[in-house]
Amino acid sequence: MPLYHDDDQTMLADTARQFMAEEGAIAKQLRHWRDRECKDGFGHALWKQMAEMGFTGILVPEADGGLGMGHVEAGIVLEEIGRNLTPSPFLTSSVVAATALGQAGDELRGRYLPGLIAGESVFAVAIDEGAKHRPERIATRAEKSGNGFRLSGRKDFVVQGASADMIVVAARTSGADDDADGVTLFAVPKDAAGLNHDSVRLVDSAMASHLTLDGVELDGDAVIGEVDGGREVLNRMLDAGRVGAAAEGVGVARGAMDMTVDYLKQRKQFGKLIGEFQALQHRAAHLYSEVEIARAVTIKAQQLLDAGAQNASLMASVAKAKVGKAAGLAVKEGVQMHGGIGMTDEYDIGLYMKRDRALAEFLGDVHYHAGRVAELSGY
Repeated sequence: MPLYHDDDQTMLADTARQFMAEEGAIAKQLRHWRDRECKDGFGHALWKQMAEMGFTGILVPEADGGLGMGHVEAGIVLEEIGRNLTPSPFLTSSVVAATALGQAGDELRGRYLPGLIAGESVFAVAIDEGAKHRPERIATRAEKSGNGFRLSGRKDFVVQGASADMIVVAARTSGADDDADGVTLFAVPKDAAGLNHDSVRLVDSAMASHLTLDGVELDGDAVIGEVDGGREVLNRMLDAGRVGAAAEGVGVARGAMDMTVDYLKQRKQFGKLIGEFQALQHRAAHLYSEVEIARAVTIKAQQLLDAGAQNASLMASVAKAKVGKAAGLAVKEGVQMHGGIGMTDEYDIGLYMKRDRALAEFLGDVHYHAGRVAELSGY
C-alpha cells in the first residue's frame, strides 16, 4: 500500500486542515480555555461543530449512524488536531472508546453511540493504575453481584475522566493481577454510585482524573465483549489509541517544525537571516527527515489496522515509539532555535513542547514501545 493519501483522503485532509486552523486555533481554543481554568479543558461548542463535520463518528460503522471510515481517516483529523494543539475529546472518545463500543452488544451501542455522533457525549478510558502505562497488570476488581458486578479499585490519569458521560473501565473478573486472561471491560456511566474523581490539570492544560471505584454496582449489560475475555478488545482499543496518538504526535511535530522554519526565515542576527546559517539548515533538514519518516510509519500502522493485519499491533508500537522521538526532537529544536523567547508563554512553541510531553506518556512512552517492539519481534 502506498504511504500517501488517495483523492478522497486528501479532500478530507484539506477540509480538516481548514476547519482546525479556523475553529481550533491555539488562541481560540487552547489559550482561551487554559486561561479561564476550564474544568473540562476543552470547548463543548467545538465538539458539537466537529460532530456537524462528521468527525466524531468517523470510526463508527454506518449501520450505527457513523461514517464507517478507518484509522487512516481518523489519523488525518488527529494530525490537524495536533498541528493546532486543539483541545478536544476526539482521541479518547471517537477513537479509543468508539473502538471498544464497536465490540459491544446492540444495547450498549444504541445507548452511547448516538450521543457521540451528535457531539453531545464525551467518553473516557480507564486502564492505567500507576504513574506509567502498564496495561499488562490490571488490579481493579469486578466481583459478581446479583445479575451484575461490583467494581472496586483505582485508575490513574484518566484523560477527561470527570467530563465523561461514560468511562470504559478495564477490571479483573478472575485470575491474578498480571494474568493475560480474566480481564473484562465495562461501560460505567458518569452517575454511577461509588465513582469518585480527583481531577488534575496536566502539563498541556488538559484535564485528567485519578478515578476511585468504591463498590460501583453495574448490571450485566454493562459488559463490553465477553466476561473474562476482554483482553482482546482491550488490545484493539490500545492499538487504535496508540496509532491515533502517533497521528496527533505527527501533527504536533509538523506544527512545531513549520513554526520553527518560519522563524528561521524572519529572525536576523549578525546582519543575516539565521536560516542562512548552514548549521541551522542542517538541523532543520534533519528534523524534516525525521518527521516525514514518523509520518510514513504512522500511515503504515493505520493501513495495517484497517486491513486487520496480523502485524498491526507491532506497527502500532513502532509508530508510537518513532513519533515519540521525532516529536520530541521537533519541540526541542523549536525551542532552541527560537532562543530565549522560546521559553516564554508569549510564543506558542513552548505549548507544543507541553503537548508533546503529555502525548508521549499517553498509552505508553518511547521506552515502553521500544521494549514491546523487541518482544513482539522475538528479540
